[in-house]
Amino acid sequence: MPPSPLAQVRKICLTLPEAHEVEAWGEPTFRVKNKLFAVFTNGSNHHGEGRPCVWIKSTHVNQDLLLHSEPSRYFKPPYVGPSGWIGVFLDKRPSWSTVADLLGDAYALTAPKKLLALHGL
Repeated sequence: MPPSPLAQVRKICLTLPEAHEVEAWGEPTFRVKNKLFAVFTNGSNHHGEGRPCVWIKSTHVNQDLLLHSEPSRYFKPPYVGPSGWIGVFLDKRPSWSTVADLLGDAYALTAPKKLLALHGL
């Protein structure tokens, strides 16, 4: 049996330097230096439209590209979507390499420049 979507997201996020998990709003969130770069929602509330998903910090350009490329996979999440964040549905066999790339980009947008330089990122 494959790992749960949360286990997959957790594995990707927690391998990033100094990333850690904090529960907020009843959901696991992932941060670096206490700045948020991802939020997991299990789909049991209105945040994921009944589907497990992850909200990922992004740029408006990437958000727009993803929303238009696969509207059945990506969505503009409530609250943070207007800031460029992208939502990714994690059911129906997501591309975990793409999710990992998006999470890595979100981390790079969030982490202090000195931390990124220290780890060659």
